[in-house]
Amino acid sequence: MARQVRPAVVLLGLLALAANLRAALAGYPPLIETVRGELGISAGAAGLVQASAVLMMAVGSFVGSAFGGRFGRERALGVSVGMVALGSIARGCPALVPLIGGSLLIGLGIGLAGVLLTGVVKEHLATRAGAATGGYVVSMMIGATVSSAAAVPIATALGGWSFSLAVWAVPAVLAVVAWTPVVRRMGSHDRTAPRPRLPWRDRFARQAACYQAGTSLMFYGWLTWLSPYYESQGWSAARAGLLLAVWSVSQIPAALLVPIFAERRWRWRFWSGITLGCGLAGTLGAMLLPQPPVLGAWLWVVLMGIGAGAGFPLGLSVIAWRTPDGAASAATSGLALGVGYLAAGLGPLLMGLLIDLTRGFPAAIAMLLAAGVLQGLAIWRIGDRPPPGRARPEPDAEPDGTAVTAPRLAP
Repeated sequence: MARQVRPAVVLLGLLALAANLRAALAGYPPLIETVRGELGISAGAAGLVQASAVLMMAVGSFVGSAFGGRFGRERALGVSVGMVALGSIARGCPALVPLIGGSLLIGLGIGLAGVLLTGVVKEHLATRAGAATGGYVVSMMIGATVSSAAAVPIATALGGWSFSLAVWAVPAVLAVVAWTPVVRRMGSHDRTAPRPRLPWRDRFARQAACYQAGTSLMFYGWLTWLSPYYESQGWSAARAGLLLAVWSVSQIPAALLVPIFAERRWRWRFWSGITLGCGLAGTLGAMLLPQPPVLGAWLWVVLMGIGAGAGFPLGLSVIAWRTPDGAASAATSGLALGVGYLAAGLGPLLMGLLIDLTRGFPAAIAMLLAAGVLQGLAIWRIGDRPPPGRARPEPDAEPDGTAVTAPRLAP
């Protein structure tokens, strides 16, 4: 029999699980040249390792709601992070086949978990969906930042790149252990309950998918090509890498705070438009004036970071707000994230082709601007409708939602 789980326990467990959803992937790029040298593989083969993981994230997103319906979202979430741990262990074998195989397993686990997290938030933390979503996205970002910064030192300390990749199985296992009390309190899962299908015919779900496609393409496009772009502008590799770090760090406050602001009075469209405007301004500025006289490229990078940091949690938050229950939330986020990860996997590859064909970056950056336009159209169509069963507070409402009326003056 299911027992009530305290929201604080659920939130802490989610933060621990989410910290592992980018750490395993972020630890690989700093080691690419070392891996290529030791395995004797081409740049294309080295890139396939990461691309295969991102494309499997799309597969996991598409099947995540059915997976959660079969085993229960809480239990399935623990299993998905366990896949990340197993994939990390597999990548500890210094050969190309286990490296790609482990990446496929990691990508599948991340894709499943991304869908299930949204459903769990809707089920247990619906009244604080914006704060909870922003919190676990920030946890993902912190995990990725630590992993990328520690990858080379860990490889040096432990004696090889394979150990550096495998070590991320440890925090994943610890997170699954920390999540176990939540699974136990939920009791047995009703396997006869109807399993949600991907809502391809639902207008809001399609709009959310277009939004995620735009924000994912912009995020992964700059993640892949920001440093090479500024190296083409004459920056050293170390300085261009620092620029990428600033881009990553500037995402954290935006991811944590903007969804909370948007949740107040349900002004999702306003805050989504503001953050998208920041991202587009930074992208356009980087293309037209890569090194402005005031603040230099750092200004563009911070603006892009604000857009990238807030875009992902805002897309998940509006799904949690606008869907009626956890099953619908998981199904809608599965469709949206699946489409988004397809864009994330294919977009940077198309950008690379444009860079090769045009022998420059402007056409590739224009592709990111087009993705921003797609995201903007989705923002406009989604709008600011409040969650089911909750009315939009009046402008002069008290914090508890009670309207304030001015006293009438006697004539």
